[in-house]
Amino acid sequence: MTTSSSVSVRSAAGRTRLFFWEEVVQDWQTGREQERHSAFSEYIARNLRALREGAAQEAGTVPSMRSVHRVPMRDDSVERLPGQYIAEHHTLTLFGLHQHAASEPVHRPGTGLGTACLLLRHSGAITQAAVERRLIAAATAQDLHELVQHLQRLVPLLRQAGIGLDYTRLFRELARWDEPDRNRVLRSWGLQYTDPGTPAEADGETPAKERTPYWGAFDPGSPDAGAELAALRSGTGREPGTVAAMWAFHRTRMASEWRNKGSLTRDLFAEHNVLTLFARHQQTHSRPMHIAGNSPGKAAGLLARKAAMESEGRAGAAALERRFGALLTSADADELAMHLRSFIPLLSQAGVGLDYDLLRTALRTWDDPRRPDAATGWRQRWDRDFHVAATS
Repeated sequence: MTTSSSVSVRSAAGRTRLFFWEEVVQDWQTGREQERHSAFSEYIARNLRALREGAAQEAGTVPSMRSVHRVPMRDDSVERLPGQYIAEHHTLTLFGLHQHAASEPVHRPGTGLGTACLLLRHSGAITQAAVERRLIAAATAQDLHELVQHLQRLVPLLRQAGIGLDYTRLFRELARWDEPDRNRVLRSWGLQYTDPGTPAEADGETPAKERTPYWGAFDPGSPDAGAELAALRSGTGREPGTVAAMWAFHRTRMASEWRNKGSLTRDLFAEHNVLTLFARHQQTHSRPMHIAGNSPGKAAGLLARKAAMESEGRAGAAALERRFGALLTSADADELAMHLRSFIPLLSQAGVGLDYDLLRTALRTWDDPRRPDAATGWRQRWDRDFHVAATS
């Protein structure tokens, strides 16, 4: 078990001292330098006991914890405690549970909750399914109180596996949980947890090989197929990266800095939408609906030809062509995804497959300012595919 050689000393508004968990790291480092017999000073040990006493108590009601708070109490906070004070209380009590009986500091700058759960999964201390259940339970908490309850059950598992956590980061995340910025917190947890890592390359320049996307490896005969598709469908219309049930199916590679920030990139946007579209397309079929080479134009053309041969006749084919034309005029990737959501059920009903690798690339590049001609290229290609498929 190792710890960072430097203490996080980032300043915070109104804060003139380190957070207590940062003081613990500093105290431990001082003890090592002085070859102190005990891992922590009496001051630290005493306050850690106070934190554990406050685990089931309301913020501001534990006298022994008041000296370890760093968020100041305002004069007008008698009736209502500041949100940051409440978040610090919960962070302190979680830290107390985590640090209990550990010989080294468990505050690890840079280790977010998603990363900690990924390390827990790799440790083998509990099964992958068990880790994901606990992380998803935390991520789907309706309010801060429920979130803390889930974290109180997760933190002891991290302690047993010797895995630390960035408590300064956790404090900020708890403070934002009941605010609109929660989605960024969720996305950062999911991106950290699904980080595939970067394998070492011999020359340092060879790009990491991307894992096969979910739709490319999907097995309709798998006993888990139905539950997996249902989890993916739950993300329809929701902000990419914020749907905990989908996290296990993401394969997007991203720089660690972006993962930690919960960045919403074009790659993540495209993968999220393709996963939800594929799940809606695949749900009733016993054969894969990911068909390489079937562009949206070709799939729409096959659908129009089928409509023309059946009772709907030419009127049905013309209606499909108009609908496909509206898709082609999408001004941006969001509008394209919206049209695809209404188009996919038609393909599913007719049993017509779609190339989801190609669709992901299209969604990623449709309105990319670095590729100003991308949308025009896709429109021309898909329009040509449509007429070839509809008339052949």
